[in-house]
Amino acid sequence: MGGTFDPIHLGHLRLAWEAHSLLGLSQTEIMPCHLPPHRDTPSSNAQHRLEMARLACADTTSFHVNDWEIEKQTNSYSIETLSHLREHISPDSPLVFIMGMDAFRMFCRWHRWQDILNLCHLWVSHRPGSSPPEEHSDEFQLLQQHRAAQPKDLLASPAGKIHVHNTTALDISATQLRDNIDQGFEPRFLLPEPVWQYIKQQQLYGWQKNTTFSDK
Repeated sequence: MGGTFDPIHLGHLRLAWEAHSLLGLSQTEIMPCHLPPHRDTPSSNAQHRLEMARLACADTTSFHVNDWEIEKQTNSYSIETLSHLREHISPDSPLVFIMGMDAFRMFCRWHRWQDILNLCHLWVSHRPGSSPPEEHSDEFQLLQQHRAAQPKDLLASPAGKIHVHNTTALDISATQLRDNIDQGFEPRFLLPEPVWQYIKQQQLYGWQKNTTFSDK
């Protein structure tokens, strides 16, 4: 699962865990991007976002934080990352790219998007508040052509299917978290505690140590 993870929060982790457990994956890669080509520049630099991801995943062997995109230090194109991952697994093994519905709605604007389904399946998380692709959009047509009704359908072939999963209702937005932190509100129980402690220590997202709000 890729993303800016700015910051990583429990919504991200729940999304990854549901895909991981329902598919019976051996390991799920959590891959912070360096520079997203289709989004605004992240608020925190790549090393901070990488460290927060590592802290969030430190207590589980199910997730592995992969720094490949960060170490590239260039724009993060999914086709390049997936090609890299595919080179390191059997050509007959399923590769599943986990993403949110908001990202999928822009999928057909991505660099070499037509080639991505030759490398992997897509697991699209439909979280509360997200909207499906508009009818007659390229993404809508793509979903109709490649839809997999059940998670297990992704395990029958190495690539080429799209499964939309209604994720457990954790309506958490990284944008809203950043805004709340900047205003002095604590994001307790919305992101892992080690990540919150790191944000305070590094004074990320506008948090100041001398804030008048309680941080006990």
